[in-house]
Amino acid sequence: MQDVQAVERYASVLSRPVNAVVRDLESYAKLLAKWQSVQNLVSRETLAQIWTRHFADSLQVLSLMTSDDRLCLDIGSGGGFPALPMAIASKGLDRHFVLIEPTSRKVSFLRTVARELDLNVTVIGRRCDQIDSRETGLPDVITSRALAAMPQLCAWMAPFFGTNTRALLHKGREHVEELVESGAQWHHDVLVKVSDTDPGGVILTVTNLRRKTMR
Repeated sequence: MQDVQAVERYASVLSRPVNAVVRDLESYAKLLAKWQSVQNLVSRETLAQIWTRHFADSLQVLSLMTSDDRLCLDIGSGGGFPALPMAIASKGLDRHFVLIEPTSRKVSFLRTVARELDLNVTVIGRRCDQIDSRETGLPDVITSRALAAMPQLCAWMAPFFGTNTRALLHKGREHVEELVESGAQWHHDVLVKVSDTDPGGVILTVTNLRRKTMR
């Protein structure tokens, strides 16, 4: 029941029936458990709470997206969160996910999940600062979860930011301090939404990102 309940909350933003999404997420969970023994994809203590800690935590981002969001760029994908659950929940839509992850074993895992679940996903096995935006196109949405503090994230995201791009970022209690720090170097408009799954967490919607001119 935990698996269905975790997904049912987001039924209105799924592209398919809840049960179909749950089946794909169950397959993803099995692959994650299998690969976890050779590659630390997520912290071991969170595996038991995978449906809330990872799947629901990822799916909540969909509630901040629109039908016009066609290209999603995920930076530092790791074990695939939030991008792979989002891709699973977006099956059948004209929506493509590009995952950037430099660690070769994690790249292999991400490609395996994408292939076995027939997801509209491309995995690029390099650091984001080694990639030209002409390779990916300017995304409608950039996502990232537990990767870096805001000043560094802004530097990594900026080359991929178009006029209409926005970033949907998982952040913790430290987000206020991080935004003050990033604001010293970057212009950005930010909306804050309290996380559905973590009382101390938030989802930041970042728009109009550009570096400040130093005088």
